[in-house]
Amino acid sequence: MEREAMEYDVVIVGAGPAGLSAAIRLKQQAESAGQEISVCVVEKGSEVGAHILSGAVFEPRALNELFPDWAERGAPLNTPVTHDDIYLFSDEQNARKLPGFAVPKTMHNSGNYIISAANLCRWLAEQAEALGVEIFPGFAASELVLEDNRVKGILIGDMGLDREGQPKDSYTPGMALLAKYTLFAEGCRGHLGKQLIQHFALDDGKSPQHYAIGFKEIWDVPAEQHHAGLVVHSAGWPLSDASGGGYLYHAEGQQVVVGLIIDLNYSNPYLNPFEEFQRYKQHPTLKQYLKGGKRVSYGARAIAKGGLNSLPKMSFNGGLLIGCDAGTLNFAKIKGNHTAMKSGMLAAEVVAQALLSGDTGGQDLTGFANAFENSWLYDELYRSRNFGPAIHKFGTFWGGAFNTLDQNWFGGRLPLTLKDEQHDYAQLKPAASYSPIVYPKPDNQISFDRLSSVYLSNTNHEEEQPCHLKLKDASIPIQVNLAKYAEPAQRYCPAGVYEIVEEQDKGPRLQINAQNCIHCKTCDIKDPSQNITWVTPEGGGGPNYPNM
Repeated sequence: MEREAMEYDVVIVGAGPAGLSAAIRLKQQAESAGQEISVCVVEKGSEVGAHILSGAVFEPRALNELFPDWAERGAPLNTPVTHDDIYLFSDEQNARKLPGFAVPKTMHNSGNYIISAANLCRWLAEQAEALGVEIFPGFAASELVLEDNRVKGILIGDMGLDREGQPKDSYTPGMALLAKYTLFAEGCRGHLGKQLIQHFALDDGKSPQHYAIGFKEIWDVPAEQHHAGLVVHSAGWPLSDASGGGYLYHAEGQQVVVGLIIDLNYSNPYLNPFEEFQRYKQHPTLKQYLKGGKRVSYGARAIAKGGLNSLPKMSFNGGLLIGCDAGTLNFAKIKGNHTAMKSGMLAAEVVAQALLSGDTGGQDLTGFANAFENSWLYDELYRSRNFGPAIHKFGTFWGGAFNTLDQNWFGGRLPLTLKDEQHDYAQLKPAASYSPIVYPKPDNQISFDRLSSVYLSNTNHEEEQPCHLKLKDASIPIQVNLAKYAEPAQRYCPAGVYEIVEEQDKGPRLQINAQNCIHCKTCDIKDPSQNITWVTPEGGGGPNYPNM
């Protein structure tokens, strides 16, 4: 098919912190050199920020470099952290507040801000457009343009296809966006990033990437329960069958955000991450802030937490992987926004240097590796390299003790490197090894069901379009996953997308409610048979987060 094409110097896939920081830095570099670099950013969400979900306690280090005058420019950093409370939950009623010396220094948040990452991205987009960056929200990058083993750009997905992939009356073919260099900043488990890693073998010699699923809700709470700037973190209960931890941040506007992060290397197929999150909120340490409040938003997103050990080669012929598409999150800090921004800025500086010196594109910009290794980003990730593997190997308590020793006494420079070489999806054990978990029913005051939660995510997809959740083998969900693992997709999905339906005279079948999908990518990660592939639906579909 002949497609309309547009050409740029640089195309960036994803209008998150990494992609927008890269776009801004490219324009800044071109302006300093008195030359022009054309930059285009494509974003699959209906608007910039629609698909952005993060805690978020924000470290402004990268932003200080990108815009030293960010305060004067009106960046939405309005709530400085005033206090950290860190607890170990022993059960559903009891908790022990940990003294500062017993907590890794990376968990201290002095100088940081409680923000909405979605609103930060909206502000970054305004700065980018003021510099001349073209931003196209509502357009999904669906395919790579490869030529002679070089990335030449991306294809925008077709619009107006029916369930069978045939054109409807509203059909509009996607165009090609071609570039000298393409930067991929899709976020965790990016659809095209996953293909690039496989095609160019970027993860050769690296530990497998490790993931968690992170939940978040925003609550309006009574004034007497709100303490702007208070940060609460916890470990322990309710996660007896998984590692992870929870958080509650007192943001601006008499709101608190509450969430739970659950590592996806858990082994019990009956574990339901959504239900664990609902239980978590019932703990008195958290409930005291939520009671009498109103839940106004819900979402979930996978988190790449493998760190330096799992970081793939980030450059290849014609482009770079940046931000969480590569896995730059610092899990020792539970922060990925500032690291994503810095990776985008480093990529932009390397690309700009090449283009401004007459490079015609398509090269493997191996100079990026040197720039990365000489940056504070590499130093951060190096010093936190043992954090996740320690938890996986030694458990929450002893792993936490190791990390406190490593971070507080040795600054993350212990002369050993722990590694976790096991894939998260391969950790599930047969259902016969466990008993089903009976979770309490929602009280509709603090805890809720999945469907009412998905409603608050504002997710929506055009129903008459090809299903974006692809099964490599349609028989596996019943013959393998149901038979061996009690089909965990019906539990690990935070949006109720996967459902086992019993049909009279036919037996069970897997029903995929793709309309519910909030683009968290958990199914693509955790399916024990690696039978599910998440691909981009039509642009503009998915959640519409207002200020997550």
